[in-house]
Amino acid sequence: MAGISVTLEGNNIQLAFQKGEQSTAVVMDPHAARSLVRALSQLLMAIGESSEEGEDGTEEMLDVTSPTIDIGMDENGMAVVALQAGPMPPFMLRLKDDEARHIANSLLEILNSPRDVRISLGGH
Repeated sequence: MAGISVTLEGNNIQLAFQKGEQSTAVVMDPHAARSLVRALSQLLMAIGESSEEGEDGTEEMLDVTSPTIDIGMDENGMAVVALQAGPMPPFMLRLKDDEARHIANSLLEILNSPRDVRISLGGH
């Protein structure tokens, strides 16, 4: 059975693998470690596996990182929103009419509220 260990070495992270008599270790800086985590997460999503972070009910809040948010329609007339968030690659959301209306109405409600009310209510 293979073993994997992760340890800190100063400001670097060591990832070590052992299977039987063979072992390999890789030392990486924090930037390389984050890139590895992103790549592994994308590969897991590609094969249909969910991340363990999402399994405990917590969700990571991501900021929009694309220069624009494109809104349009697909070939069937459904609303489509295209953007990039956090370290994820760009993606498109296809919305049913009721989903698009709910998002539009909710955003208008939030934006029409004074900022101090929005801050005090938080996670609306």
